[in-house]
Amino acid sequence: MDWTSPIWYAAYIAVLLGLAGYGSHRLTIVYLYLKHSRNHPKPKELFQDLPLVTIQLPVFNEMHVVDRLLASVSAMDYPQDKMQIQLLDDSTDETVEICRAGIEALKARGFDAEHIHRMDRTGYKAGALENGTRFAKGEYLLILDADFVPNPDLLQKTIHYFTDDKIGMIQTRWGHLNRTYNVLTRIQAMFLDGHLELEQTARNRSGRFFTFNGTGGIWRKSCIADAGGWEHDTLTEDMDLSYRAQLKGWRFIFLNDVETPAELPVDMDGFKSQQHRWTKGSIQVCKKVLPAIWRADVPLFIKMEATAHLTSNFAYLLLIILCFLIYPNQHTPKLFGQFTYYIINIPIFFFSSVSVIVFYMVSQKALRPGSWWKEIPYLPLLLALGIGMSISNAKAVIEALCNHQSAFVRTPKYGIGQAKRQDWKKSSYKAMKTLTPFVELLFGFFFLFIVVEAALKANWSSAILLLPFPVGFFYTSLSSLARMLPSGTVSRPSEAVNRKAP
Repeated sequence: MDWTSPIWYAAYIAVLLGLAGYGSHRLTIVYLYLKHSRNHPKPKELFQDLPLVTIQLPVFNEMHVVDRLLASVSAMDYPQDKMQIQLLDDSTDETVEICRAGIEALKARGFDAEHIHRMDRTGYKAGALENGTRFAKGEYLLILDADFVPNPDLLQKTIHYFTDDKIGMIQTRWGHLNRTYNVLTRIQAMFLDGHLELEQTARNRSGRFFTFNGTGGIWRKSCIADAGGWEHDTLTEDMDLSYRAQLKGWRFIFLNDVETPAELPVDMDGFKSQQHRWTKGSIQVCKKVLPAIWRADVPLFIKMEATAHLTSNFAYLLLIILCFLIYPNQHTPKLFGQFTYYIINIPIFFFSSVSVIVFYMVSQKALRPGSWWKEIPYLPLLLALGIGMSISNAKAVIEALCNHQSAFVRTPKYGIGQAKRQDWKKSSYKAMKTLTPFVELLFGFFFLFIVVEAALKANWSSAILLLPFPVGFFYTSLSSLARMLPSGTVSRPSEAVNRKAP
């Protein structure tokens, strides 16, 4: 043992303690969820006369899904004369004509529908919503992204909560139209189920702040105005506005029993693009609103939960640092004896790794009580994907910390349900290409070497525990590199450009 061994070991333990801290927060969320599981929110009363609702549909180059969106919105079980439909279109391709034709068809059926097309993307989605709100006739604004397919009873199940004048926003739980389409969509569904079913429910019912998820929710227009309106300085305008509104004293409600289905990205590049935007945006919001939260006259438990929420993506930086510390630690003699080594490492391993398994299993058991056990085989892949995404998401964190500005990059959507389809691979819609997959590939080979070395030394516990690292990095890397290969002639299938009446 040389003089650097304690330094490597101390750094390794410090990083693991940081990850264990976020793991203990997950377990706290599970505890709060179970504690408040019976506290279902109820409307104060029912509207005797249903209010006018403006349905805002922000789209940007969404030719594969616009018709589906308009069809589902027009089929909602709500008085037609109480709905205003705004198609907020920033598109630069043939989506513009599809939108125009769809709105004209709705108007011919008697709907109050409007196609608002901007020639520029100032403020991106936030700018489109801000612009549309100026022309909104309703006091309540239902926001739906292009890949969502709301159930007909969505408004009937949510609008009555606004009989309480203190309620500023109602968020519904996202469902997944294509959850079982492939392995990636299954794992994504588990990630989102954990956030939506556990985190959002636990935060809301325990009196903590929680945030609008950007879609599948209804805002009170006066709440948006009171909070300062939509602002364009972060990539997660939904999170930003949510915290500003709650700091103003507005209350939100999360309805975990009201599901609004949506399409999950079916390819790795689309998933990475989405996660990069969400990760970077959350750190931008952290820098923007966290000081105001700590200055606010709210209870300490609210401030602590908001801090854990807003800083949670720093865990990706810790994970990257851990990647560089694992190999030196593997070659450092166990300090202070074998017994002390396990006394230190086992609790850290429990909070940093086992907590993840507990968290996602509880969410699956809550949502799929009769078949949750079928998701168990996907847990190792969930852990591996979380590790594999660390490079892309750590890059997003660093960009946010360095004030690197970037555009709001949309996630490609292809109108995919559960049925297997391959024509989406020929779509002109593709996520942006980066060098990240090549870095992930190098990490994959590095950790493969570490796992093989541990196995050759019969250090089976290390080999098994580290196996998710090469699996995760190879999975995220090779999935992206495969999309760089030729997939045939770019085409726009006729069924995707359907101009029939919704």
